[in-house]
Amino acid sequence: MSKQGNSSRTRLSEVACLFLKLGITAFGGPAAHIAMMEDEVVRRRRWITQEEFLDLLGATNLIPGPNSTEMAIHIGHRQAGFAGLLVAGGFFILPAALIVGALSWAYVSFGSLPQAEGVLYGVKPVVLAIVLQAIWRLARSALKTRLLWMMGAATVLLSYLGVNELAILFGTGAVVAASKSIISGKSAGAAGFMPGIWPGISAATATATVGTAAAAAPFGLWPMFLFFVKIGSVLFGSGYVLLVFLRADLVDRLHWLTEGQLLDAVAIGQITPGPVFTTATFIGYVLSGIPGALVATAGIFLPAFFFVAVSGPLVPRLRRSPAAGAFLDGVNAASLALMAVVMVQLAHTAMVDYATIAIGVAAAALLLRYNLNSTWLILGGTIAGMLIHITNLDDWLKSVSFLK
Repeated sequence: MSKQGNSSRTRLSEVACLFLKLGITAFGGPAAHIAMMEDEVVRRRRWITQEEFLDLLGATNLIPGPNSTEMAIHIGHRQAGFAGLLVAGGFFILPAALIVGALSWAYVSFGSLPQAEGVLYGVKPVVLAIVLQAIWRLARSALKTRLLWMMGAATVLLSYLGVNELAILFGTGAVVAASKSIISGKSAGAAGFMPGIWPGISAATATATVGTAAAAAPFGLWPMFLFFVKIGSVLFGSGYVLLVFLRADLVDRLHWLTEGQLLDAVAIGQITPGPVFTTATFIGYVLSGIPGALVATAGIFLPAFFFVAVSGPLVPRLRRSPAAGAFLDGVNAASLALMAVVMVQLAHTAMVDYATIAIGVAAAALLLRYNLNSTWLILGGTIAGMLIHITNLDDWLKSVSFLK
């Protein structure tokens, strides 16, 4: 076999191993997942530069679907081509889908969820520290000018005022591109490269229309598949937005799920590693067993592979265009600011007493000072949380905490 063939297989196996590990250990939602990916592929393995990572993050935020899964797919494509695209996404999704499938079986068999309060108690503060480390490192590349610092601050304000995340991202990119055009004396702004972005969004809209029409049918595997394709094709924002979609359609309109089942599905997504979108796996299993779990999982994740395959080759071309590069700079600054907003929101549920504050501070110190691998910290937080929960120290600490 040729050296090039051996090299391709080596890169593909490296991609598989990394994203299988991340799929098992990446707790805490998209912001934490992206932080762990940045640590692995930028600092430890040096597959891509921080600037390239930020460009991929910005592009990911401009297309619908699960952000961290799409980042995994982007990175796999960069490292090992189309095969890497499939392997990275598949191996990142697989562990979470299997774990959620097992918990779904237990839920259907015994009527309740296994208790996981201890795991969440210790892991959440560590997740907060991981996000903080990523923001600290990425800020040096994303916030390169005074204008970008100002746009990042404006993004935080607009987010707290409730402005739509997609509007913030596009608006920030357009303002930075227009500012650069004015400074350079050119009249062409961000409009010159927008035709390359809009086909993907148009495709998402078309898919959503088909999915909505199909979802109106009585329950069946095909209507369920089309419903989850619709969700994967149009959903921007956090997992909380996913909850809104699921409640409106599955509970209120179609009556496929009860309110209690939906809350249990969301809880499953929160206590398991990997993509939050594996909530669909749980719902599919509850509705139709293993076939339902497979169909729902395929439906909600397939659009992510499509959108990355279509948009991925455009990212380097956009960076080579001055106006498009300025647009991406604005989107990157806004994306980082939105990560900071998520970090603050996480803090309200992670830092609940003295012990969680101590875990979070210790994790942040180890990450920022010694660059310790985040996987070990997740494991340490899990053990600490379970020990505190088993001994009932968490209830006592909350009762005496000044945070109550």
